[in-house]
This record gives sequence, structure tokens and C-alpha cells, in this order.
Amino acid sequence: MSDSASPSLHRLIDANLNRLREGLRVLEDIQRYLFDDEASARRFKRLRHSLQTAYDPARLIHRDIQGDVLKASTPSEMQRTDIRDLMIANFSRAQESARVLEESFKIEDQALSSLFKNVRYELYTLEKDLLGRPEKKSSSNSR
Repeated sequence: MSDSASPSLHRLIDANLNRLREGLRVLEDIQRYLFDDEASARRFKRLRHSLQTAYDPARLIHRDIQGDVLKASTPSEMQRTDIRDLMIANFSRAQESARVLEESFKIEDQALSSLFKNVRYELYTLEKDLLGRPEKKSSSNSR
């Protein structure tokens, strides 16, 4: 962790690392437990594990959950109608967090900035691979 970065920047990085890891875990578990898609689950797991190089427990002192001005969920965050909606929400969460981290680490660590750029592009590819394919119609709808 850079000593020159402000406590607010460390808080921003910590929050977005958490958000990115959480989004990746949701996507990984959907592929693993709902779709039994080992290859996709492993891609998400590999991405999630690649973030470990950016983790620094020293940032925890800057975490301020009680002081988070947007901690409460919005109504749209509480509405998911199906697994596809859940995947879309978590792809967005992860991609947005990766972008914030990419930009934030330009100040603190160029190599980590590149890591998060690569993570973001891999998420775009995974999103296209998993959500860009036509939805299967159930047998009850085809009668």
C-alpha cells in the first residue's frame, strides 16, 4: 500500500475490491451450482484469485461502513426476476468496480491498474459468452 495515497483513496479501493470479489463469487457460484458449468466457474474463480495481489489488510483501517452515505439498497437493487437478471446485475457490479480500481490504481500502482483493465475485459468476454447466447425455451413453452 502506498503511503502517499489518501485515506479516502484507500477506502475507495477497499470498497471496490470487496464489490468486485463479491460480484465474481456470485457469478462463479451460479455457473458452478446452477448450471454445472465447470469451465465458466473456473474462469470466474481464476479472476477472483487474481485480485489477491491488490489486497492489503492495511486498508481495513480506512473502511467506514457506518459512514457510507449510500449504504442502503435502492428498490432496483432488490428486484431480480430470474437468474439472468442476477447475472446481469453482478456482471455490471464487477465491471464497474474493475473500472474504478483500474482508474484508482493509476495513482498508486500502474501494474495493478493494468491487472484491473484485464479483469474488466475478461468480464466483458464472459458476459458475451454467457449472456449473449440465445435463451433456451423450456419444453412446456414449445408445445
